[in-house]
Amino acid sequence: MAGNLIDSPISLELLRGALELEQTDRGVLPHRLPAWARKQYVDGQLEMAESQPSGVRLTFRTRATVVELETLPTKRDYVGAPARPDGIYDFVVDGKLIGQASVDAGDVITIDLVTGAAETRRGESGRLRFDGLSDELKTVELWLPHNETTELVALRTDAPVEPIPAGGRRVWLHHGSSISHGSDASSPTGTWPALAATHGDVELINLAFAGSSFLQPFTARTMRDTPADLISVKLGINVVNTDVLRLRGFTPAVHGFLDTIREGHQTTPLLVVSPILCPIHEDTPGPTGWDLSALGEGKLRFAATGDPDEVAAGKLTLSVIRAELSRIVEQRAADDPNLHYLDGRVLYGEADNAVRPLPDDLHPDGETHRTMAERFAAHTFAVKGLFA
Repeated sequence: MAGNLIDSPISLELLRGALELEQTDRGVLPHRLPAWARKQYVDGQLEMAESQPSGVRLTFRTRATVVELETLPTKRDYVGAPARPDGIYDFVVDGKLIGQASVDAGDVITIDLVTGAAETRRGESGRLRFDGLSDELKTVELWLPHNETTELVALRTDAPVEPIPAGGRRVWLHHGSSISHGSDASSPTGTWPALAATHGDVELINLAFAGSSFLQPFTARTMRDTPADLISVKLGINVVNTDVLRLRGFTPAVHGFLDTIREGHQTTPLLVVSPILCPIHEDTPGPTGWDLSALGEGKLRFAATGDPDEVAAGKLTLSVIRAELSRIVEQRAADDPNLHYLDGRVLYGEADNAVRPLPDDLHPDGETHRTMAERFAAHTFAVKGLFA
């Protein structure tokens, strides 16, 4: 007990959206991939992305008037670029966002985008506090920053907390890239999957990994083994970003990914979503690189570095990927009536780009996340939607 506050052990019972908790020397670290999967691909980008708790929230019932969380965030600092803002914690009571806060302490990783070199500086933990709450029994959700690795050190309240039993709402399991992870969203409840989950009144498990969604078998096996009532996979943009596959390898990789998910979810509604509009890669292959001229001006922007003439030899663009995903789903749906396809340009297309272009040429801004959520919810969670 700290002062008149009660320390409550942080366990998976109090967390939604995380698959595992790792005990560290300073606290517990939520993971969105299990340890066995992380061991299969030791990669700095994936390690960072899956440990950033997009969609992860502490959830409990309590009469507490004070809720305090001590955390140790890991922040990123890019050489030559503007400082990134601190991650935001969203405090939700009985479904309503009533407060936001940040922790300015923590570890800092400084990354040189030109050389790829990175240096880590260890820091101290910090605290955030929400008080003035009613003493009525209520449901509290404390959403962790979607873009900031967060070790949980302590949860303190002035009244006991109790976990909320699972099973009250349907579980929506989603996989995607940085766009689904929440890049450039305003806060953790402002990512398009979090907003869509609110529209659909479902429990979100967000297995979107920034820069790390290219049909890895361990991701499919993780989805296969994760209980879910509804499943969606948003595929394609990272395959182009990383230039990791040609068309000849992409097609069987998609089939294998879907086959593996179906091993554990034979009749669960499964939606394949193709990429949203991204003008730099519509007809130009990857890989995606940093726009060095923009970086020289202190701005983060992306550029397509591939050669359009190589598309005929199997290089992938978003146009090619959409056509192939549509064909694959149509073929498989003949034997799988619960498999569906959604063209990502329904969520963000040419008309949207004319009004609200992608700020860094790759990721949507906060307002576009809201638009995408509304459109996805209308397509899937509405009365006549696929997940109705």
